[in-house]
Amino acid sequence: MSKFALGAAALAATLALATAAPAAAQSGTPRTIAPAAATTRHLSGRLPDGASWIADLPAHWNGTLLLFSHGYGPTTAQDAPSPAAGQALLAEGYALAGSSYDPNGPWWALESAERDQLATLEAFAAAAGRPARTLSVGQSMGGLVNAQLARDAGGRIDGALGLCGLVAGAVDLDNYQLDAEYTIASLLAPDEHLKLVDFASQDAAAATAARLTAAVERAQATPAGRARIALAAAYLNLPDWAPGQNPPAPGDAEGQQAQQYAWFAQGVLSFIGSARYSVEQSAGGNTSWNAGVDYAGLLRSSEHADQVRALYRTAGLDLRADLATLTHGARVHADPRAVRRLQRTSTAGQGLAMPLLNLHTTADQLVPVQQENAFASRVRAAGDGALLRQAYVARQGHCDFTAAEIVAGVHALEHRVATGHWDGGTTPAALQRAAQALDLGGAAFVPYRPTRLVVGRRHA
Repeated sequence: MSKFALGAAALAATLALATAAPAAAQSGTPRTIAPAAATTRHLSGRLPDGASWIADLPAHWNGTLLLFSHGYGPTTAQDAPSPAAGQALLAEGYALAGSSYDPNGPWWALESAERDQLATLEAFAAAAGRPARTLSVGQSMGGLVNAQLARDAGGRIDGALGLCGLVAGAVDLDNYQLDAEYTIASLLAPDEHLKLVDFASQDAAAATAARLTAAVERAQATPAGRARIALAAAYLNLPDWAPGQNPPAPGDAEGQQAQQYAWFAQGVLSFIGSARYSVEQSAGGNTSWNAGVDYAGLLRSSEHADQVRALYRTAGLDLRADLATLTHGARVHADPRAVRRLQRTSTAGQGLAMPLLNLHTTADQLVPVQQENAFASRVRAAGDGALLRQAYVARQGHCDFTAAEIVAGVHALEHRVATGHWDGGTTPAALQRAAQALDLGGAAFVPYRPTRLVVGRRHA
């Protein structure tokens, strides 16, 4: 594996506990929130399935409880998306609570997360009193939990705020990740016969991720290799804007590919391998498939199709031949029972019971912003589009929000809950003004519309 790539477990822990400040140093240690005042009470306890829950109650509680659903990673209780956001929210009088989810299962804890979050509400009420208003906040995998709560918890929760949420669900996630891994294995490492699904152990998943990453690193040295990396990146819905760099110019295929490669070099495949093993553990088998997928049609649905075509022309490669190779060699079949289980536990979007505001960075390497497009389509199909608002932050990285952006989102959601109307408070301009007025680290809300999620499968 590249000297720049992180180990799968370490990367998962880091991203689960990522700070919200842009370009801030990240740590794998559980976050703690310094009390906003000396009299802030810290509460904790245990739920029936062994999950732990924590809460922080400010001295001057405003009556609103924020129930936080944490992302993929160690099953450690957290009650805020970042220390800075937690401190700012406590200072404004919000109480914070959250659970670990079931610590006896995999990190992909969707079997228990929604149940444990609702149990945390009851535990908090017993310890501190029932809140006047409860808002759910969820980040990354917790954004999927948050969307489920927004669908299921009417009467117990009043509104929901999603942060970089995995709202398209785990079935879509596993499938488009498989497409990228399959492309790398087939076109950049065809003689290695890599096993891509149904892993026997975490080590086996990590070994495959390491070999895929090594194949990408070797390929970057040639025009042909770079073209094929871009094809895999298109299937992965990988952004072409990497940390520490300016966005590539429109039509700059080489510049786009270089920044996509930067994401691969920083260990994105290690994270994908770790998460796939955990999802398979949770579902009881392989949950992704590519048998019958038309890879030429799949590329046509990608916003990066023109980039890929340009790089293939530069390299003198036959794109049609590579796409035919992928289509004809696609033979991965899912375990139907595992897919049904994942559909039951790890999807959202079949309706909303409350207002939901989702925030997403425009260049998210782990939960592509295009997931918001897929989710919105499902919510509209259920007839609940008026309850959903989505807003976007022009920044690179997964869940890389400032405290100002998070608090502004909470305020906009609370206004919607209190008044029954969005009142334009979730427009980019309104959120930007509200966030900048907080003096909590700046903001970068922008007008943005995500393109279609490249996934190419249908499921219930």
